[in-house]
Amino acid sequence: MTDKNRRQRVAILGSTGSIGVSTLEVIARHPQRFEVFALSAATQVDKMLTQCAQFKPVFAVMASIEQGRLLQQKCEENGLPTHILYGPEAIETIASDERVDVVMAAIVGAAGLASCLAAARAGKRLLLANKEALVVGGDYFLQAVATGGAKLLPIDSEHSAVFQSLPDDLRMWSEQIDKIILTASGGPFRRRDPATFGGITPEQACAHPNWVMGRKISVDSATMMNKALEVIEARYLFGVQPGQIEVVIHPQSVIHSMVQYRDHSIVAQLGTPDMKGPIAYGLSWPERIESGASVLDFGSMVDLSFESTGSNGHAERFPGLKLAWSVLHAPPGSTAVLNAANEIAVAGFLAGKIRFDQIHAVNLETLSGVVTSPPGSLDDLLALDGQSRQAAQAVVARIGR
Repeated sequence: MTDKNRRQRVAILGSTGSIGVSTLEVIARHPQRFEVFALSAATQVDKMLTQCAQFKPVFAVMASIEQGRLLQQKCEENGLPTHILYGPEAIETIASDERVDVVMAAIVGAAGLASCLAAARAGKRLLLANKEALVVGGDYFLQAVATGGAKLLPIDSEHSAVFQSLPDDLRMWSEQIDKIILTASGGPFRRRDPATFGGITPEQACAHPNWVMGRKISVDSATMMNKALEVIEARYLFGVQPGQIEVVIHPQSVIHSMVQYRDHSIVAQLGTPDMKGPIAYGLSWPERIESGASVLDFGSMVDLSFESTGSNGHAERFPGLKLAWSVLHAPPGSTAVLNAANEIAVAGFLAGKIRFDQIHAVNLETLSGVVTSPPGSLDDLLALDGQSRQAAQAVVARIGR
């Protein structure tokens, strides 16, 4: 094979999560195009072992030295050649390795920021499934992308849909776009009386009607904080003003998002609710390859419906959504505070420390209590993240059950 035609080497950060698993499923369909160079995971040693056995990566990274040693032992027992590393710095190392062509950034939360920055500065094709890189990093992260010459491709289904609905000539975006319309399923509580939200259990909040996701993201969908974070991400990804972003509830999750142009025509991207679609597009862009997602069957659809986020009691049901526009108009760093507060609040809810209906209160009080300043470095961002988490933890402890 020539260098031009050789297989693309992929590093998957967060390989044992839902996005990582789906990425490996897509790659397995195209062994002639892609090879797995490196994998990383937090704690799931046995699942990582299975992935190493199937894909034979050069490197596998675990979060701690204990987990790394355990994986090393199991790989040796099974005769696997993968080199085992551990710790956050090791994740940055594989993300920036000169042999890597594509980095799938699927580590949930602010924990994925440093490795995203490393991949950006190294000029990788960066498939961004970690929305917090932009929510926390903002302009600082975009500067790293520009400086490193990285190609940033969104993997969130909504942002991938917007990207696929935009003109090919990036210079035409600002001239032609009227607004971006993000769709939201409304989650499992779209019709539930907000007065009953105090009794919602973690199991109920994690039972999404359309998508298979991790627990944290599922809770974010139930509160629609995921959509608030996606509004922030869209503002940075596409360079539009906050007022040019709208959210519409679309329960069927068939239209993943839309772009309204200056002539008021709307271009939409449709597909089944399966993350393998946007993953395959990110891996193969600007081409398209088989993803493994099922084909959309129009004959089986009863209807496609839409609801305004300001109607049917949704403003009271999902108060966190409006925080997206609030923090985008607030001092720099406010988006990072919101992200940190929400991570702590969701963790508190999943641990039984606060009620579902108290998540918004934690976010709101943390935002009002943390003073921000423009971050100029990764250390500044991490310090602000840490300060915000401490503030949110104090709120959880005070208002908790």
